[in-house]
Amino acid sequence: MTSGQQLRQLANVLNGSTLLGLLLAAAARTAIGSGPRGLLIATGYRWRLPFAGAFTVGNVVLFRAGPEEALANTGLLGHEERHSTQYACCFGMPFLPLYFLAAGWSWWRTGNPASGNFFERHAGLRAGGYLDRSLDGNPGGHPGGHPGPGPAAPERNEA
Repeated sequence: MTSGQQLRQLANVLNGSTLLGLLLAAAARTAIGSGPRGLLIATGYRWRLPFAGAFTVGNVVLFRAGPEEALANTGLLGHEERHSTQYACCFGMPFLPLYFLAAGWSWWRTGNPASGNFFERHAGLRAGGYLDRSLDGNPGGHPGGHPGPGPAAPERNEA
């Protein structure tokens, strides 16, 4: 691991977000194993929410898939690793309300929770399984750029 990855790992342990991720993984009865770059990989997540193939809490990446498929999806794993770094930069738990505010803003502006979401854009929309619905510079796809109900949210791989 690089020194930056070690610092992220330590920050997420100290800020409690990795502990929250481990508690969630245990409550959901996932298999937990070591992953690359200081991440913990929880596989076999079956709870209904969130509607995602993978999501991150601290340094814990929870996948619906099994361990082989999860580790083989390097693009999605990199996307989730960037979310792990975002937890560290937000001092842990504040990431959650900030993320949901950004998702709401994105939904209002583009019609989906990712296209205008700072956190998803920074983590890489395509790697997360999202389409960029704001490429035309016209938020929400409405004449004059005013917001409103845009296209339906794409089926995505992560939250």
